Amino acid sequence: MQVVHLTAPGGLDKLSLGTTDAPGAPGPGEIRVRIHASSLNFHDYIVASGVSPTEDGRIPMSDGAGVVEAVGEGVDEFAVGDHVVSTFFPQWLEGPARVGDFKTVPGDGIDGYAREQVVRPAHYFTLAPAGYSHAEAATLTTAGLTAWRALVVDGGLKPGDSVLTLGSGGVSIFALQLAKAMGAQVIATSSSDAKLERLRELGADHTINYRDEPEWGKRVQALTDGRGVDHVIEVGGPGTLPQSIDAVAIAGHIALIGVLTGVGGEVPTAKLMAKQAKLQGLIVGSRRDQIEMIRALEVTGLKPIIDRSFGLGEIADAFRYQESGKHFGKICLEF
Repeated sequence: MQVVHLTAPGGLDKLSLGTTDAPGAPGPGEIRVRIHASSLNFHDYIVASGVSPTEDGRIPMSDGAGVVEAVGEGVDEFAVGDHVVSTFFPQWLEGPARVGDFKTVPGDGIDGYAREQVVRPAHYFTLAPAGYSHAEAATLTTAGLTAWRALVVDGGLKPGDSVLTLGSGGVSIFALQLAKAMGAQVIATSSSDAKLERLRELGADHTINYRDEPEWGKRVQALTDGRGVDHVIEVGGPGTLPQSIDAVAIAGHIALIGVLTGVGGEVPTAKLMAKQAKLQGLIVGSRRDQIEMIRALEVTGLKPIIDRSFGLGEIADAFRYQESGKHFGKICLEF
């Protein structure tokens, strides 16, 4: 079978496509899955680029979707032919967060899904949504579930709430789609007028070009009659957090998801305290969260936005495209 390995210490030129023996029959409690798609996330990029080094020869990619080829003894949740999608934290099955690092995450602490076949314990996967392509399903493991947890699990999103999304990456677009599907109002930001137009086409009620309006927190306040938004999908980190605190409503919720602007910086703590807002860090979610999200996706009919797909052997080109920032929505590998 074909497989991609990353040579330490990393770098996009250190990704190589090769072949290896296909896995054998699954053991008790395991399934063998033919992987057909994966999707690129910022976390995958920092591993592949060497920013977050991993073991030499690591198989990258945290997301994997495909078809069950064989089931081991004692597996009754899946059958041959089922379409499945991987989980980000294979050992976090349900309940409150139990993981604070990436030691068990495929594509980082353990081998991931840039390969054609894999044998894993059954709980490493869930069923994919009915009617989803493999590429669409592969977007759910990281980006989709992060948005779901931020808004629904942690945020308790309800109809009539207001949501602020930053940028046009996978998590932000999922958050926009989920919020609109659940009857919320959405304000979306981007530095591109063309992308803002696409965000409006997806249902954004208001859009802000943050390059034209660097103090966009004030603009959000104005758009909400001085109240602020109930939820902020904060993917930027220290460079955007002060504006997000300006934008959030009193007793609102800021989901701290990304660190695109850096890993440390000043936080206007007095303003956050005065707002009495909840600032909650999160990393994806549990297997139970994923199962519940997929049930909701099947009811709403929501489909992810895929910008472009690449072949498995084009993985470095896919990451370079991600690096360019030209994409809108998710970038996938299909093989």
